[in-house]
Amino acid sequence: MKLLSTAAWAALAAAIAAPASAEMQRYSVIFGGKTVGHLNADVQGPQVGIDYDFKNNGRGPTMKEAIRLDANGLPTAWDVTGTTTFGSKVEEHFAKPAAKANWVDSTGKGSAVVKERALYVAQNGSPWATGLYARAILKNGGATIPALPGGTLRLTKGEAFSVNGQGGPLQVTRYDVGGVDTSPDTILLDDKGEYFASVSPSFIVVRAGYEGESERLKTLAAGWATDRFVNIQKKVAHRYGAPVRITNVRVFDPKTQSLTGPVSVLVSGNRIAAVEPADEPATKGEVTIDGAGGTLVAGMYEMHAHTGQEGALLNLIAGITTMRDMGNDNAVLDKLIERINTGVIAGPRIVRAGFVEGKSPFSANNGILVNTEQETVDAVRWYAARDYWSIKSYNSMNPAWIPALVKEAHRLGLKVQGHVPAFATADQMMEAGFDEMTHINQFMLQWVIKPDEDTRTLFRLTALKRLPALDLNSDRVQHSINMLVEKHIPIDVTLGIHENLLTNRDGVIARGATDYFSHMPVGSQRGLKQAWIDTSAPGDDAAYRGAYDKIVQTIRMMNAKGVMIVPGTDTGGSFTYHRELELYQTIGMTPPQILKRATWDMAHYLGQDQSLGSIEKGKLADFFLVPGDPIKDLKAIKSIAMVVKDGTFYFPAEVYPEFGIEPFAAAPKVKGAE
Repeated sequence: MKLLSTAAWAALAAAIAAPASAEMQRYSVIFGGKTVGHLNADVQGPQVGIDYDFKNNGRGPTMKEAIRLDANGLPTAWDVTGTTTFGSKVEEHFAKPAAKANWVDSTGKGSAVVKERALYVAQNGSPWATGLYARAILKNGGATIPALPGGTLRLTKGEAFSVNGQGGPLQVTRYDVGGVDTSPDTILLDDKGEYFASVSPSFIVVRAGYEGESERLKTLAAGWATDRFVNIQKKVAHRYGAPVRITNVRVFDPKTQSLTGPVSVLVSGNRIAAVEPADEPATKGEVTIDGAGGTLVAGMYEMHAHTGQEGALLNLIAGITTMRDMGNDNAVLDKLIERINTGVIAGPRIVRAGFVEGKSPFSANNGILVNTEQETVDAVRWYAARDYWSIKSYNSMNPAWIPALVKEAHRLGLKVQGHVPAFATADQMMEAGFDEMTHINQFMLQWVIKPDEDTRTLFRLTALKRLPALDLNSDRVQHSINMLVEKHIPIDVTLGIHENLLTNRDGVIARGATDYFSHMPVGSQRGLKQAWIDTSAPGDDAAYRGAYDKIVQTIRMMNAKGVMIVPGTDTGGSFTYHRELELYQTIGMTPPQILKRATWDMAHYLGQDQSLGSIEKGKLADFFLVPGDPIKDLKAIKSIAMVVKDGTFYFPAEVYPEFGIEPFAAAPKVKGAE
């Protein structure tokens, strides 16, 4: 990546500034190799109308935009209306008639006197908007531009290459647009400076007629993203090549659910060499890290991930050293695991669940999609041959195929969990042999919906507003919960995602984000003050809030009966994983119980407790350091000073700035390192 030369900036800016004729620019939205929607831009000189709509897994945004640009390519008016992925309504408006700009988005109203050229960044803009930002930066200096509501947009140029499609060969150039969120967005502009594509390792928006390039673009995007994380790894991964003594710490013991007295923990290679009394003298040649009276906790387990490279690193420095991926692009996930295991990039250990989904108009385009019972069995065999831990079934699966899926998975030593297929019940899945249930809403819906109601759409979320009237002591409810108990079936409740879904409201900081909101870049902050669902109908606001309360009561009842609550998020983990654990206090768990569940219990559940889950001599060096005492105040896990994974040391204070995030704790003092 490099900045353009002055001459190159001038040439490209001239091309962009050329008079624009009226045209309809059409793009396809591609996920999992399947076209799932469209983006159409009706360009009429300085006026642009956008129609953006895609649906994957039965959900996705539907947006209309009206934009007016000035001679410098800067928006003077921008209106966005529609619905977000989970259905919340969008009414976003920006206007800059003169020197003063005014806007309203989900966070509320804002205004600013603009003394220099500044570019409004739409909260709910389509991918076409990212092309607009790049073109505007090119017209206005070529590198950076002040952003509204805050921050600075930065444009970085990458390589140029050729693409082929119905419109003939084109020369396109990669640009990264960043500065206001945790990671930049990557787009392609053609040789006229027109928007050609938005690319990522899993999601592609590409000019109509060039859909055949989508797999290639996805591969290129993965490589570009990897380059970024390889460079970060070189800067932040500390491998000392000598024994490391961590002094002046106490260790959380999950077996006694208590802290030890002051000790020193020694790491040699990727193993814990010893846990010694604090006054034990150091040996010659050691590296010493001062724990400053803090607490060491074994690496935690995020049990509901769908991860990529950014998520892998952010989870690692949040103290999560193992994660279970619950559905992904199989080839992309395999490459990610290879890069992590070889130390090319940073990330947790990854346990894989094989995603199996039925083919329907509402399919989630991950893993393997099947159309018959035999294809279902074949998919199970494919995953078993590649050492997956379990099979995850999904919404569009034919319920009639589940017994065959379970039988084959169990025959081959795999566990089975997942969503409840549409037109089936959680009780039926437990009777069919599910080893674990996934998502509390998937479990509870059977109590409030009719047999013919379709849960392949957003209905599986909106139907939750029926929960407040539910009698948890009814025979039907107790029958289902008792089945969990009798069959020893754990449940991955993902409580935090339900808190976000049911209680987030526009203009209010999500209550699960209050402890990290101020540390985040402006783009992330805007997202943390946006509702997920539409609560505008009379009574809906109270109904959804009541639904969340009913969910908490249900999980509390499950926990009291001895059901294992599996800690997972489905929201990316990292900060939201900390919140997930924090919420378990509301279901009756104490901080020591929660820490044990997130460490030792999950290591045992996954069959890894011989090498992970606690800090003991001979185990793998996977743990993290917090300045406080997490068994007294669980919030202590939100301020992590150091993470060790497989004997490599990371200091979050060095990593977070790479994402525009303000660190939460200073790095410890290190002596003896070369």
